Amino acid sequence: MPSATGWSEPAQRATPELAPAATSTLQGGCLCGAVRYEIPAGALGAIVLCHCSQCRKAQGCAFAANAPVPAADFRLLAGADALRAYASSPGKWRSFCGRCGSPIHSHRDGAPEWVRLRIGTLDTPIAARPSAHIHVASKAGWWDIRDELPQYPGLEPGRR
Repeated sequence: MPSATGWSEPAQRATPELAPAATSTLQGGCLCGAVRYEIPAGALGAIVLCHCSQCRKAQGCAFAANAPVPAADFRLLAGADALRAYASSPGKWRSFCGRCGSPIHSHRDGAPEWVRLRIGTLDTPIAARPSAHIHVASKAGWWDIRDELPQYPGLEPGRR
C-alpha cells in the first residue's frame, strides 16, 4: 500500500539480528537478506572512504566505505544464486545482490587474494573507524570533507 509519500514499503524485509560486539566473526548481507556472509573479525583491514566517481555511482552517495579482506576469509553463507558481478573497469568486478542491488564487495583480477568489502553491509557492530579519504581529486563537488582524516588525491599509500 502506498504511503503518504507515494512510496510503497516492501512486502517483507529481512532484518538480521545484530551479533554482540565482542565476537570472533563478523556477519553481514544485503538489504533483502538473500546474500549473507561472514568473515573472521581479525580479517577486516583498514576502512577507507573512497570518493572516486565509480564508487559514488555504485553506492549512490558521496563516497563508499570499503575495507580489504583476504578473499580466503570471505565466506558466503547464502545467496550464491543472487550474487551478481559487474565489470566496472577492465579487471575490476563489483559484486552485488541481483535482487535488491546492495553492493557487497569488489575484487580485481590482478589481486585475486583480496576483496574490498562494503562496510555498510556489515550487521555485526565493529569498533574500527575510517582511516582515510581516497580519490578526493574526483570527489563530489557538493560534498565537503569536514573531518581530520588524511586525504589522498588517489589511492592511499601502501594499498594492498
